[in-house]
This record gives sequence, structure tokens and C-alpha cells, in this order.
Amino acid sequence: MLNPHQTNSHHLHEATFQQLRSLLVEGVITPGSKLNERELAQSLKVSRTPIREAIKRLAADGLVELIANRGAIAIQLTKEDVLNTFNVIAQLEGYSGELAAKNISDSALSELEALQYEMMASYARRDLSSYYKLNLRIHQLINQAANNPILSQLFTQVNARIESFRFRSNQDGVKWERAVQEHQEMILALKMHDSERMRKVMIQHVMHKRDVVIQLLESENLSQMSTV
Repeated sequence: MLNPHQTNSHHLHEATFQQLRSLLVEGVITPGSKLNERELAQSLKVSRTPIREAIKRLAADGLVELIANRGAIAIQLTKEDVLNTFNVIAQLEGYSGELAAKNISDSALSELEALQYEMMASYARRDLSSYYKLNLRIHQLINQAANNPILSQLFTQVNARIESFRFRSNQDGVKWERAVQEHQEMILALKMHDSERMRKVMIQHVMHKRDVVIQLLESENLSQMSTV
């Protein structure tokens, strides 16, 4: 059993990890930049120990690269990396959705509907940070409802690589609206236990996201070239 000191330490380490993760996903720490332990410790008001532990976990999740003589670098993916990752995610999400439609419990469905309601409220406020966290939780719950731990583990590992792109791609109003509509379709397919419909909407959702992200990457590359 953990004593109060160990419990507090665990909470501190977990909170530091989640804060650092958000900084990477939301692009505050930009791709390719070095994670400076001393500066991060000062800004998050913690010692360097939880920072070091968080960086190790982020490296294991694929959000950070540990490079000899350079330290920890925020992952920087090429267009090809992004395409390959999204293509894998689409199949994982499709299979996950198919299994979830067969296996989901009434309580899990109720929780998903509550999260969907909250997410719609965030969308109405254009609160991207809150929307994204709820969106990710919905995708995680669908994965859990599939009742296949290996699939859930694979999804988490692969999705971590492109989370920052999924976050940023919601900033386009029209495409964000389409993503929200697709989420409504997911809930309907799950309620009807329609595994084929659920598989299709999940794959379509990820492929639309992939196209938006590639468009975003290409426009960023163009703007960088024009400023050179």
C-alpha cells in the first residue's frame, strides 16, 4: 500500500507528464525543438526528476525522440510518416468500431453519449483544447468497448505520433463541423449495434482527418518556403 508521500509523488509525476504531453500535442513545444529540462522544471514549477520521468514516458509513447548528445527532441514527422500513420490508424479505428458496435454495454453507451454532449458544448464555444480532450476520450472509450486490449494498446501507441496533427486540424471551421457530424453518426451506429456502419464511419472519419492534416502540412511547407 502506498503511503501519503508516495501517493503525492505519483500524482505530481502524473500531472507533470500530462502537462508536458499537452504542450507537445497543442504545439506549444514545436516539432523538432529540444526539451530543456531546466526551463520546463521552472515553467511547470516542479523539480527536474518528474520532468525526466515524463520525458522517458513521452519517448516510449513516440512523442519525443531521445538522441545521443542532443537530448530529448519533440518528434518531427515527414509527410510520408503522417500518411503511413493515418493509414494504419484508419484500419485500427475501423476494426475497433466494428467490435465496439457488437460488444458495447449500455453503461458505456451512456458514458459516450454524455461525453458527446460535453464535446458538442465545447464545439459550440469553439473551445478547441477542451473539445480535443473530450474527442480523444471518446475514441479511447470506443477502443475499450471493442474489448480487445492488444487493439487498444496498438491504437494508443500509433495515435500518439499524430495527436498534435489531429489537434491542429480542427481549426478549420467547415471541416471541424464535418468531424462533429461524423461523431454523431458513430453514436447512432453504436446504439443500433450496426458493426458494418460503424466500421465505415470510423474509417471515413480518419481518412477525412488525414486529408485535412496533409493539406495543413502542405500549406505550412509553402509558407515556410516563401519566407526563406
